[in-house]
Amino acid sequence: MTKTGDTQREVLTEIMLEIFRLNSLLLEKGNQMVAPLGMSSARWQVLGALALSGDAMSCPQIAAAMGISRQGAQKQLNLAIKDQLLAVHENPRNLRSPLYELTPAGQEAYGKAMGLHAVWSKALARGVALSDWKTTLSVLRELDARLQSTPLPNKE
Repeated sequence: MTKTGDTQREVLTEIMLEIFRLNSLLLEKGNQMVAPLGMSSARWQVLGALALSGDAMSCPQIAAAMGISRQGAQKQLNLAIKDQLLAVHENPRNLRSPLYELTPAGQEAYGKAMGLHAVWSKALARGVALSDWKTTLSVLRELDARLQSTPLPNKE
């Protein structure tokens, strides 16, 4: 719990810990929500990367877009191909890294997941001012930028 006199470092540490907890809870609740569709949060993320991109993408591109490991992305890609949710194409820029795109069945599955998400996110957002959500998003994006640009301390 934060208290009067807390330093920025202490509050930032609490924010980081809360993000870890929220990430776990988002994945758990997402899994529960899309399970009736035969999906997991991991599959939903991969389909989402492709749907939001609008273009075919390679496994490393999908992993980077969703903040997941390449191995995790590849596992989901292989399963989605098996379920005919994705089509695979040769990548002219890298023959060892094919491009993936949603099939009509993949688009339908993603659309169903997003339909559930729309209802869920509306319920989650209720009662919190839009300006507060925008401030939260801005701060999280700033933290993301700083995590990417701030060097780690040397161990000595």
